[in-house]
Amino acid sequence: MAVESIDFTPMQLISTHPIKKSDLGFHANLFGGKLMAWIDAAGAAMAMEVADTPRMVTIKIDECVFKKPAKEGQLIKIYGIVSGVGNSSLTLYLEARAHNVYSGSQSVILSTNIKFVRIDENNDPIPISDRVRDKCKKS
Repeated sequence: MAVESIDFTPMQLISTHPIKKSDLGFHANLFGGKLMAWIDAAGAAMAMEVADTPRMVTIKIDECVFKKPAKEGQLIKIYGIVSGVGNSSLTLYLEARAHNVYSGSQSVILSTNIKFVRIDENNDPIPISDRVRDKCKKS
């Protein structure tokens, strides 16, 4: 059986999750809410790393289309790339991919854009630094 080779856009690997029985929904597929939690946490980690601050909060997750089911025993790898920098926000494009440990092949099971805002101690938006903007332009 031939393995389909997919040319993925270069993205940063943010996290990897083995799918366990406790992660499954009613039809023995990965529960969508569990995947959304992993996406949000991975995106937050990347936003904090890129923006050099732990004070980043999710304000928007675009449409999420579940393209394929994922099953127990598979690995889910979440990749991301900065797709935009606003005054106080970062937008990331994220993909969750099912990873086949035998062949190394991957297939996208979900992709979305997610926006994070930098906040101060009062939870008010504050600007992204010029240093971070410059760093994002170079990558």
